[in-house]
Amino acid sequence: MTTPLQSSDLAVVEEAYRAFARGDIAAVVGVLDPQVAWTEAAGSAYAGTHVGPEAVVAHVFAPLGADWESFVPVPSEFLAAGSALVVLGAFEGVHRATGRSMTSRFAHVFRLSDGRVTAFEAINDTHEVRRAMT
Repeated sequence: MTTPLQSSDLAVVEEAYRAFARGDIAAVVGVLDPQVAWTEAAGSAYAGTHVGPEAVVAHVFAPLGADWESFVPVPSEFLAAGSALVVLGAFEGVHRATGRSMTSRFAHVFRLSDGRVTAFEAINDTHEVRRAMT
């Protein structure tokens, strides 16, 4: 059963993007449900579905911090889509080892319940990210 999108869900997700941009990963993790299913795009260095906040930190956030001098998702549009919130935007980053910069368009799909992110899926141009990494 899907939970209808609440107006407060938009505020939760908007604040999570602001927190990520300022490097406050604890605040981002704080909005994740204990059983969150976090899916990174196939082709990504961080690909797969990671279940639970600890797995998201270990397999996505920590490697991002190690691999990238800067890595910021810049949302441009928030779209309510039934029980989901879709965010369009672009990643901007500079890879630590290569010094190459990149911009990669994304669509992020969020599902929330009781103010917590229960599911997340990243759809993005992994070619641009990989190009900067090599």
